[in-house]
Amino acid sequence: MRGSWSDRSCAFEKTVLTKCVYCSQVEKHNLAEREVVLCQDAMHRSRCISLYGLLRSNFTFALGVTHIDDPLPHAQEMRLQCGGLIGLQYVVDGKVEVSDVAQLLDAAQQSFGELEQLPFQEVVLAAKMHYRYRR
Repeated sequence: MRGSWSDRSCAFEKTVLTKCVYCSQVEKHNLAEREVVLCQDAMHRSRCISLYGLLRSNFTFALGVTHIDDPLPHAQEMRLQCGGLIGLQYVVDGKVEVSDVAQLLDAAQQSFGELEQLPFQEVVLAAKMHYRYRR
């Protein structure tokens, strides 16, 4: 196994563990009494970390906060991660099920270029329309 656990942690671990999304680039491992999700590819991990940061900065209004510096409560984190990926999937191809995060980011970059150029207003609106938190 290459690298430490933290060097390979998945940016969207919560969404993968709750089965909100699937990603072909992750592998699950048991660490003590918990399950961790690790990325198999450094390029994919870097891209997901970038997208996660962009989602955090663009979801402030949708989450009812002015800025996000601290960790979010679980429900808000799920709205950000799962909702953000569902919203992006909807903007890219009109579907609301994320069948593979890696393929979604490939398609998003083909459609919009760099991740910074994604239409985040549309992504946030689609997330608000299509993401439902499981109770």
